[in-house]
Amino acid sequence: MRKIDVIAREQGARRVVGVKVRLGALSNISPAHFREHFEAAATGTIAEAARLDFEALRDEQDPYAQDTERRSASPNKS
Repeated sequence: MRKIDVIAREQGARRVVGVKVRLGALSNISPAHFREHFEAAATGTIAEAARLDFEALRDEQDPYAQDTERRSASPNKS
């Protein structure tokens, strides 16, 4: 959440409306579980109520298979 907040503020955003996340096949977290934690962490922040979009990797041999990575955030400057 801190990274999203820093990036959004650097871009002059007043809030974040969307976040794209890539979940590796071996990341041990489902999109639903990630959403639950994200919503709890985002409460009261610039990213509260942001839409989450997931890319779930299925290839266990992928170099990012163990990663959970924020791919992008959509700031709203208005």
